[in-house]
This record gives sequence, structure tokens and C-alpha cells, in this order.
Amino acid sequence: MKTPPVAAILFDFGGVLADEGFRNGLVALASEQALDVDNMPEQGMRAVYDSGFVVGRGTAGDFWALLCNRTGLRGEEEELTQRILDGFVVRPWMMDLIGELKARGYVTGILSDQTHWLDILDEHYHFYKAFDHIFNSYYLGKGKQDPTLFADVATILRLSPAEILFIDDDAGNVARAHASGYQGLQYKNREQFLVDLEKVLS
Repeated sequence: MKTPPVAAILFDFGGVLADEGFRNGLVALASEQALDVDNMPEQGMRAVYDSGFVVGRGTAGDFWALLCNRTGLRGEEEELTQRILDGFVVRPWMMDLIGELKARGYVTGILSDQTHWLDILDEHYHFYKAFDHIFNSYYLGKGKQDPTLFADVATILRLSPAEILFIDDDAGNVARAHASGYQGLQYKNREQFLVDLEKVLS
């Protein structure tokens, strides 16, 4: 069976549209405090889910308290949060690409396991206006680890899953999108991504 043409393209934020501030920030903090650098990002992902922060059922304070308790990380909530936010640097070439894709008739959106931190970042970079849709786990009440999220988003877009292309740097998220019927690409680097994207869209 022929794959339907792509109608909508959804992008992860950290690691795709912007540098991966969460992972990189936690690695830097762990290194500065002589903690386990290799383990800190995984502990961060666990804590952001276990605290409920990423799905809007917990606060940033809950997240940092849990992560600090589990890892020995030290610092005040505001300071730690700012370190993470500073690492999310939006990639200008990606924003140019979004404009090109919209001009070609594609619906565009962000689909990210984020929190209200994404709103704070938008206040600085003003990237929301470039997209047709913003799907943020914090407001949806579920994240990409929940496969039903992808069905929910397809329903909102009024598209079949096969008409949606999802781009993420995390292979597991891409796999869950595929399992839900989406087309998917794993972002690894700029050069390979641009080649792979045109293959899918051509």
C-alpha cells in the first residue's frame, strides 16, 4: 500500500528546533558538582515524569526537589531552572525551514514533552507564531511516553496518522509515533535530516 502524502509536520522542541537544553544543562550541572554525569539526564527524565511536572500535575519545585533528593544535585529552584532554559537556543535555520514548509502548504506544529518553560522560552524567542499548532504535554496532560498521545493529536488535526510526519531526536518517541501510524524521522544532525526530510516529502 502506498504511503499517503504528508499533510502535517510536527517537530519536537529540544534537540530538534532548539539545542537540547534539558539534557545539556543537567550534564553541565552534574559536571560542576562532581556528580554522575552519565546518569543525570536519565534521572532528570524520570524525575520530570515521576513528579508530574511534564504533564501538568506537578510543579517545577516538585521536580527539582525530587531530582535533588535522588542525585545529590544542589541549588535553588530559580537558579537551576534558568540554567536549563539558557540551554534551549532556538536554531535559526530550523525556523527558516518552518517558513518554507508552510509556504509549500504543510501544516506545522510543535509536539513536545515540555512544561510552562516552553511558554517562557517563547516570550524570549517568539517562535509560537511560526507554527499552526503547539502541542505541549504540560497542557495535554500526557507525554510522548503515552502512545495514546499520538492518536489524540491526529484527532485534533483531523488527519489520519499516516498523513502526519513526526520529527524527534529520541528514537523511542519516533518508534511510538510509528506504532501509532505516523510517518517519522529521527533527527541526528542537520545535514542528514535535510536529506531525509526531502526523501519523505518528495
